[in-house]
Amino acid sequence: MSPVRLPSRRSTSSSSASKPTSASTPTPPHAPAAHAPSSGARARILGSRRVRVVAAAVVAVVAIVIALFATGVIGGTRDDVERVPYRDFMDAVSAGQVTSATIGDDAITFTVSGASAAGPDGEGDQARTLRTDNPDAPDLKERLLLAGVQVTSETSTSAVFDVLLDVLFLVIFVGGPCAALVRLASYSRTTFRIVRRTGVSFDDIAGMDELKRELGMVVDVLRHPEAYARRGIRPVKGVILEGPPGNGKTYFARALATEAGVNFIATKGADFQSALMSMGARKIRMLFRKAARHTPCIVFIDEFDAIGERRNYAGTGIDKENNRIITAMLNEMDGFASGSGVLVIAATNSYRSLDPALIRPGRFDLKFTVSNPDAATRERLVALCLRGKRVSLAADVTTQGLVDAFAGLSCAAIETCLNGAATIAEARGAAGTGAGAGGSRASGAARASGASGDVAGAITWDDVREAARKADVRLAGTAGATTRA
Repeated sequence: MSPVRLPSRRSTSSSSASKPTSASTPTPPHAPAAHAPSSGARARILGSRRVRVVAAAVVAVVAIVIALFATGVIGGTRDDVERVPYRDFMDAVSAGQVTSATIGDDAITFTVSGASAAGPDGEGDQARTLRTDNPDAPDLKERLLLAGVQVTSETSTSAVFDVLLDVLFLVIFVGGPCAALVRLASYSRTTFRIVRRTGVSFDDIAGMDELKRELGMVVDVLRHPEAYARRGIRPVKGVILEGPPGNGKTYFARALATEAGVNFIATKGADFQSALMSMGARKIRMLFRKAARHTPCIVFIDEFDAIGERRNYAGTGIDKENNRIITAMLNEMDGFASGSGVLVIAATNSYRSLDPALIRPGRFDLKFTVSNPDAATRERLVALCLRGKRVSLAADVTTQGLVDAFAGLSCAAIETCLNGAATIAEARGAAGTGAGAGGSRASGAARASGASGDVAGAITWDDVREAARKADVRLAGTAGATTRA
């Protein structure tokens, strides 16, 4: 049989004139190296944020690689190899001139030797690489093997593309839910924190003397249940603090935990609301299980009306979820064994909206109303709010005058007014603009006593009125007109 002559390399002068460059098989691009953060910066990065950043980076890299494979930038066929008809390839196989062949998805790359590799001048080469179309014949590989050709299979781009898609699917649709479950499992550790030192004591609270005495006895029973059980006294399960906002219900609960020397868990009604059904009831159970592991413990729930509103059986999803939360709360309150060592303190601004079954005696045994402060409490509160401030009161501003001006205001409003007035006086003193007649007298008295470095200014009635205006607070009477007269 005469040898089969395949087209010479001169027919593709562009490929014979130059060797393949690195641009024909580009290296996958690498993401730019990020600057290594300092140890202090790493300490400030939260674990959850770090996980989100890493997950986003992985998804971005996988998406880029998939795009490169899809466009043929990576794994694409090389254009510098000469293509020949499939008939010439089979003739060369029959002539025994094909030594090796690589079968790909769309093409067959093969090596020929002998007369088939000769150029037009008749000079022969040791070997020559050519490419032809792959007809995807089912017996192609068998025929090549029978002809003595060394056959290899090339991993196709589409196969790599499929693998990357599978990986991306697992990361998004399997890794995401797994990460959510891990986060959910650690919810009780990160949300319901045990506080042993709140930093607030009864000395920081003005008034509420009766409440301090009553709850002091309640906490004593909580700490020594066995001693009181011998006298036939059971611990109180729950206490409700109701009243207008801004009068220190949360602050009082923190001080009570400090005075009692027990563990303290502070939470609020919004912590139990979730977009997932039944999660609110699960969080209730998690809270009480954690409190039971750290007895004696006070559980404080602020904004209690957010989870304790009267049950509504209208049938909507929100109503059903609220009903589940209330039912879980009822079960946990009923599940307290005598001497369990857990006291629930709930604060609300809307007592009438609470579910009657939840606030009945036996679950919440005591209810106290924390109203706006009276005159004696306001006097003590003014002294507490001015304690530690560098500014003093001007000569015409008296404590009694402030007490009268703050009549009907909440504790938070009074503190806001005094803090704002002190800020205005401090700024005026720092600027050296003086504080009016009263402020000048106060500053002169301070300089005479050698304490000029300790007084930055003096609070005048104008300062108090300006602070009240900025805080949208209405002062009683004429706010200083009586004292100025």
